[in-house]
Amino acid sequence: MFIFATIYLGYVYYTTHFVTPWHASSDQKGYNAVIINYSDEVLTAANEFNLPYTYLMSLIQLECSGIKPAGSRFEPHVFKRLKDVRDGRRKNYENVTAKHLSDATDEALKNLATSWGPFQLMGYKCILLDVKIKDIRGDNGVYHGAEWINRTYGNRLRKGEYKNCFHLHNTGKTYPKSGIPTTHDPQYVPRGLAGIKRFSKTEKKNTKR
Repeated sequence: MFIFATIYLGYVYYTTHFVTPWHASSDQKGYNAVIINYSDEVLTAANEFNLPYTYLMSLIQLECSGIKPAGSRFEPHVFKRLKDVRDGRRKNYENVTAKHLSDATDEALKNLATSWGPFQLMGYKCILLDVKIKDIRGDNGVYHGAEWINRTYGNRLRKGEYKNCFHLHNTGKTYPKSGIPTTHDPQYVPRGLAGIKRFSKTEKKNTKR
């Protein structure tokens, strides 16, 4: 029993701290797509909000694989919580209150409960930014995504807390003290950190323009 437990813990530690060969190969293939589709926009946003270019590029690779336009992902559990807020069964969901949702239809709530754009921001994040969902999923998705990141955890990024920031973006919480992430994909944080190193090469090229 002890041996199996040790093997299991070793497996968990490996998958949450090191990028597996399969993921490394997949990320390398998607690298060019991020460069081609988002590099210029990210550089502009990074300069405007004083955010690390390499982090933003790596995050885009994690969230949409560099695909443009980025896809979307509906989150049923978020829809339920927003519906509870609208219907008075819950006081708030993050910064969203019943006042924000008073005239929202179920279809509107579904849009708010869907992640959009290159950073896959949840639709309800547009309330904090005071923009429309079409803005975060449209041509200015990089700008609005970077603005949200700046407002939410920009100071941590400027301090170089990359592990915390990747975990925050995916779960809303900083990296656990236990050392085991709670991200949907256990490879999310190590892949993000590896991406920062990968995109540092293009950052140097961009600064020489």
